[in-house]
Amino acid sequence: MRVGLGVVLAGAVLAWPGGAWAADFPPPIDKQVVQDQDDMTWGDYKPVPGTNWADPTLVPSVRKLKIAVVAVDFTDQPFVITQPKGTDPFGNPQTQPVARADVPRFYADFDGLPSALNNGHTVNEYWMEQTHGRIGMSFTPFGPYLMPRPLYEYGLNEFNQQSGCPAGHTCNGNMDRDVDTLWTADQGANIRSQFDLVLRVYAGYDETTIWQEFGEMKFETKEEVPDEWGPPDPLLPNWVTNRYVPWTSWRAGAQQWGLSSIRQGESSGTITHEIVHTFGLPDNNNNPYATPYHRVGSGPWDILDRGSFNGPGGPHKRWLVPVTQGGAMEAGMTLWTRLKNNWLDEADVHRVTRSGLAASGVQTMRVKARTVDPGTDGSLAGIKLDLDGAAPIDKTPACDTNTNPLCAGTGWQYYTLETVQRIGEDSMTPDSGVLIQKNKNNSSNGCGYSCFSWTIDAHPEDMNKVDFLRPRTKTPVMRTIGDYRQLNDALFHAGTNSGSQYEFEDTANRLHFYVLNVQRDAQGVQSYDVAVRNLDGAGPHTRGVTVGAPTALLNPAGVSTCTFTVNNTGVTKPVTAPASPLDDPNPYVSSDVYRLSATASNGVQVHLTNAIAAIKAGQSAQIPVYFQGGNGSVTLRATSESDPSKSAVGVCVQGDVGGTVPATLALTLGTPAAFGAFTPGATKDYTASTTANVISTAGDAALSVADPSSANSGHLVNGAFALPQALQVKARTATNPGSALAPLPATVLTWAAPASNDAVTVDFAQRVNAVDALRTGAYAKTLTFTLSTTTP
Repeated sequence: MRVGLGVVLAGAVLAWPGGAWAADFPPPIDKQVVQDQDDMTWGDYKPVPGTNWADPTLVPSVRKLKIAVVAVDFTDQPFVITQPKGTDPFGNPQTQPVARADVPRFYADFDGLPSALNNGHTVNEYWMEQTHGRIGMSFTPFGPYLMPRPLYEYGLNEFNQQSGCPAGHTCNGNMDRDVDTLWTADQGANIRSQFDLVLRVYAGYDETTIWQEFGEMKFETKEEVPDEWGPPDPLLPNWVTNRYVPWTSWRAGAQQWGLSSIRQGESSGTITHEIVHTFGLPDNNNNPYATPYHRVGSGPWDILDRGSFNGPGGPHKRWLVPVTQGGAMEAGMTLWTRLKNNWLDEADVHRVTRSGLAASGVQTMRVKARTVDPGTDGSLAGIKLDLDGAAPIDKTPACDTNTNPLCAGTGWQYYTLETVQRIGEDSMTPDSGVLIQKNKNNSSNGCGYSCFSWTIDAHPEDMNKVDFLRPRTKTPVMRTIGDYRQLNDALFHAGTNSGSQYEFEDTANRLHFYVLNVQRDAQGVQSYDVAVRNLDGAGPHTRGVTVGAPTALLNPAGVSTCTFTVNNTGVTKPVTAPASPLDDPNPYVSSDVYRLSATASNGVQVHLTNAIAAIKAGQSAQIPVYFQGGNGSVTLRATSESDPSKSAVGVCVQGDVGGTVPATLALTLGTPAAFGAFTPGATKDYTASTTANVISTAGDAALSVADPSSANSGHLVNGAFALPQALQVKARTATNPGSALAPLPATVLTWAAPASNDAVTVDFAQRVNAVDALRTGAYAKTLTFTLSTTTP
């Protein structure tokens, strides 16, 4: 059989793509994710790994406080929890009613024992977790007792509300005294001495949980408050003044304010907050509703501020009875609070002074999430940095709290730094990150109200969020600049493009704080590598830096990387340790902090995931610089923060090297296929094969076989005679079985990628039937083999 060859070539010059690459730079290493309190649910709770602090059988290591729960109601106010579900004027209770006799036990168990109703979270759990097992609580119920006076005679005895007292009544009731009188009359004069604390639970509401929701959020103006929300005295207005604003509905204002005595209405979830006060610790909150506005001190990060309002649904869900949303999971204790009461081991907090930093040089350490015991891995619970030196120790310039709502005033004595992670009781805080605060030993009025801690806000600008809509006009009411939720985005984060900041400099006080990196262990517990530095002292150490030759990983279809080796060539020298209670700085001075910057030429875009790095003396760090967008040089500069004269540069230059590939489609055929002799008068299938070699630089290719003749196309011929049965053909390679036998024309094999010297076997089949007449001679046909492509 004679075989002919035809080849169709189609090609184009290949080139690398230019600068319009689709892939993006790596994501931030520690992206800030702020969740507003209004959007939180119980699904946001994450337990502290390896603990179950709600277990009432756990024995605290220091002290278990015995708390008497004394429940009282009034002639004009029954226990809300005893009413049919949703029937009281405020829309409570949220559960089926409880018998009056069972109310004391209900609230004692609600605070002390995990259950489905309290979502498994208790006051005892809070204290065990926050003190790392040192302090626990037990609750013993007493009562119920009926108070001798109506509720409003107590509730209107505060914040100049006496003008709302109905005629014939004197609103000067002392709730604590009257509750204790009923209790001791029932249990004996010595009953008080048997308990560490007395929690007086009174029927009704804590005014702090309802004054806004059932005041300006329910009624457009005070004149629109209807009689059913007014007093029993028709001559009095239906509104009354409030602690924070000029008016609320009379029914809301007539309720008792919780205060720190300790007592709570049925809507109050801040019992843990009030218990903290019994340890001699003050409030740290402002009045965010009245001008001139003053920024909040510690906000959602602190139980002694409005972090006591934390819980699903936020502050406007604190009116629910029982307390299962706003106020149901208060913020953790700050380092200030724990240090005040020795609720941390000495070794868990690093204590340093401003002058000590100047003598030691920059110090670096790892700080673990505050809800977790730091353990023995070298992590800390926090840092306490005292402002020492000549008076005044706080060098902050004076500002006017009456004209500048962000003015913190002066008189601050030390900084604290700690890690907040949304686990445990901090699950309902709005973010995870590094909390930096300046503090005073005791509360004073320097920031426009009585405060002792001031959170350094990574985002001091107004968050510009709506608080609520006016009930009738639907006019938006914005959160004031003094609203505690303005600090929702206050935490610092590691790395670039996090949405937050990775450093803070107090220039006046000559201090610089760095958030170097974030770490997460196998259980998901978060820690931060941080550093602190005095701007005026680098310690006795020798500083130095070099940048080694980079390693390039080029990706012409996306982001490429040049990884530089930055070497700390300095030498650390011993530092004289200060006297107790300050800590030895030597474990923390082995590293220097370097500021990193990357630039490029020829329009190349560059990116660093971290702009600072801490490297131990004599060691190195690998710093990747990501780039895209063309050909050019990439430069990394590393500069010592301790000694800016020590700076080094490394350059990564993109130089083209390579060659071109011409468009190639090559097909070489082997020896022609031959069937041999056909036997007349017998039915038989004959087979034959030939070989081919394929070279293709195209993105795809196809091998086809055709019969170019117009006479008896697809059939073997012998002069004027042709075989009745059509010729069949297929092809195969070692890795591609090809398709089934098919008549001509046929595409017998395809490639989806370039091929080089791919060996092909071409198989032919010819059927001859017993009735087919055969002419003496040779049957043959010249065929055309075509190697083609659509993507040269």
